[in-house]
Amino acid sequence: MKLSVGLKVANSLSLTPQLQQAIRLLQLSSLELEQEIQIQLDSNPLLEKVEDLSTIESLSSLKESEAEQKDLTNELNADHLPDDLPVDTDWDDVYTHQPTSLGAAEYEEREDNRHGHQSLQAHMLEQINLLHFSLVEQLIARCIVDSLDNKGFLDCEISEITSSVQHLLNTMGYEEEIEDDEVQVVLKHIQRLEPVGVGSRNLAECLLVQLEGLPAQLPYRYEAVLLMKHYELLVSNDIQKLMKQTGLNADQLKSAVELLKTLKAHPGIEFEDRESDYQIPDVVVMKKNEHWFVQLNPDVVPKLRVNAFYAGMIRRADQSDDNQYLRNQMLEAKNFIKSIDERHKTLLKVATCIVEHQKGFLETGPEGMKPLVLRDIAEEVELHESTVSRVTTNKYMLTPRGLFELKYFFSSHVGTTSGGEASSTAIRAKIKKLIAEENIRKPLSDNTIAGMLKEEGIDVARRTVAKYRESLHIPSSSDRKVLI
Repeated sequence: MKLSVGLKVANSLSLTPQLQQAIRLLQLSSLELEQEIQIQLDSNPLLEKVEDLSTIESLSSLKESEAEQKDLTNELNADHLPDDLPVDTDWDDVYTHQPTSLGAAEYEEREDNRHGHQSLQAHMLEQINLLHFSLVEQLIARCIVDSLDNKGFLDCEISEITSSVQHLLNTMGYEEEIEDDEVQVVLKHIQRLEPVGVGSRNLAECLLVQLEGLPAQLPYRYEAVLLMKHYELLVSNDIQKLMKQTGLNADQLKSAVELLKTLKAHPGIEFEDRESDYQIPDVVVMKKNEHWFVQLNPDVVPKLRVNAFYAGMIRRADQSDDNQYLRNQMLEAKNFIKSIDERHKTLLKVATCIVEHQKGFLETGPEGMKPLVLRDIAEEVELHESTVSRVTTNKYMLTPRGLFELKYFFSSHVGTTSGGEASSTAIRAKIKKLIAEENIRKPLSDNTIAGMLKEEGIDVARRTVAKYRESLHIPSSSDRKVLI
């Protein structure tokens, strides 16, 4: 074998730190990007955020007010004070007149009536403290309250509460024995506090406690209590057997069910913290002159630049440590700004391509959704599928039909009788519409829905309809059937 030395030219892709940074920024959400930018601003002195014009104007007005304040101080320090001293406020700036028939005040002062969120446990303890409970009963009540779930139901067995109370009593040096009956008595008192039914072990007990708290002369209260004794038949919607065992006719049964619907199925749900996790859109879509336009949300687009003061301190021929530090920081700042810019360009390019494909959804709603996969967008924008996947993850688009994640516009397809394709999202919307318009006494079966879709040219099997129906959390036809 002969050994030789030669040169070979080949192309290869290496993940440089700049490329790694660009890929990482590409998959960040708007909130994560804001946090990353703040980290870079704190660590790199050559990177700064461009302030808004309003901030600059406020700073200039602040300087003018400081100059006026200095002039006022000089006049007050003079030997002879003038008759009319300058003031920085007018009478009209302080005095607020009462509204009359000639006009109303521009701003009306209102008392802030907002209050903090109170948990279910805190609400129950406030009421328990007003009851004439002994020390042991207070301890039992607190253990019960600590065992409530978010819906207000008791999330453990009576024996577990008894064991917990007994352990606490032994820890405090009490030798008193606790039985399950004592816990049951305290639980009965708690169930009749506000909201009524809290501490119940299941839905049937919760509704029954609320019925017992209603006036005895209330119409159909007795019939509703009778229904709750056959709760299993009511849940299974076995109307004929329910009427036979309770002895109620159809009208009485219907009125009793209407009374049950007025009760609270989950008494503790109103105490849940309803603060929503709002999503900020990355892209905004709007229609102008019969054309759809896509633009980045200016509120989430950062305005960054290199600090001119520190950049001017860099000297070309200086090789000192300080000068080298400034050079490295300026290079990192430029690379970061470039990566941010590339991120937004890629996001805008992908979002524009998605809107071009899904104009039917924007015009008509989910039924107009077209089948779309990542490969289709990747080929059009000349990017890799993995890049498109990173761009569409945790990015949101604001449309006239609502706020959607970019992933929402991608869906699988089902063949049609004409040889075309239909989006699974559009099929789900059609199924939901058909069920919403059905006769509740004769609900549509999955086989019937499949036949109706086939008449519209969508060839789907019954099991596919069942899968889509279950993904929409819609019960089967037998569970949807209502006879009263």
